Amino acid sequence: MAMKKAGIVGAGAWGTALATVSRRAGLEALIWAFEKEVARDINTHHENKIFLPGVPLDKNIRATSKLNDLHGCDFLLLVVPAQFTRNIVESLAKGLPEKTPLVICSKGIEIKSGKLLSEVINEIVPANPILVLSGPSFAVDAARGKPTAVTIAGESKACAKDITMALGQETFRPYWSDDIVGAQVGGAVKNVLAIACGIAHGKGLGDSARAALITRGLAEMIALAKAKGGRATTLMGLCGLGDTVLTCTSTLSRNFSLGKALGEGKTMEEILRSRKSVTEGVYTAKIVVKLAAEMGVDMPISNAVNDILHKGDDVDEVIHDLLSRPFSEEAI
Repeated sequence: MAMKKAGIVGAGAWGTALATVSRRAGLEALIWAFEKEVARDINTHHENKIFLPGVPLDKNIRATSKLNDLHGCDFLLLVVPAQFTRNIVESLAKGLPEKTPLVICSKGIEIKSGKLLSEVINEIVPANPILVLSGPSFAVDAARGKPTAVTIAGESKACAKDITMALGQETFRPYWSDDIVGAQVGGAVKNVLAIACGIAHGKGLGDSARAALITRGLAEMIALAKAKGGRATTLMGLCGLGDTVLTCTSTLSRNFSLGKALGEGKTMEEILRSRKSVTEGVYTAKIVVKLAAEMGVDMPISNAVNDILHKGDDVDEVIHDLLSRPFSEEAI
């Protein structure tokens, strides 16, 4: 399928970055912004001053505040926060051609239903191809044309290849997959692990502790993915291990920086009050541990993060409890 026009649903930092990626690939790029002032800045000043300041945008990137304007695009990149995805797709659905692929670029699980975003979207537009774009990718790197690699997963490998070929370029390298479940679980759980690593960093526990959290956290991620029908091998790739390493090692990560602030003694209220963008791991932690309990999956690191975020447990006591767990055989 020839792809000529990309629609980007959401004008946060990552949505804006994907618009620049689309233009570099030679595509027309139309981005929908919830905030009218963001659309105005993109169209007039060729910059997203609120969510991606300091990054000049291609003058041919156009912005709109009307979702229906996206119906003429060849495929849509969904880059709205996970908890808003259902409402946005419901608004998009009327008049949307059934052949238009929807590519999920947000990382999270719907809290009220416990469903992956692909399951949510399939309820609304069951005839449309659904894919996932996930991997180690900071918005500012992709926007500035620094080398980035991601996974594009979809039940239709042919459609995943089409999107790969449409977006692929020297500095943005997608790899296709048919494991849409594994790709989503990886993207969701890594945010929870990043908060854990941030807490460890803020408490000064050292790089060895962070390496242990990443490795054992990967085992939790794989266990949940397998329980949901995904493949362990998928999580050893870009959308699992790759994304986890990036998000768990940089203060550019909203989730890592939130955990770091918690480890340094700040409260959740103080941290969230100073932020414009959504920190997905805060929401994901609660539903991840709920799903794990329902499926009989042991996820001690994720449980520890949830206890701190949502139960108000003391950080030092949670760390002590985690380090005091019984010794066991290593298994992934």
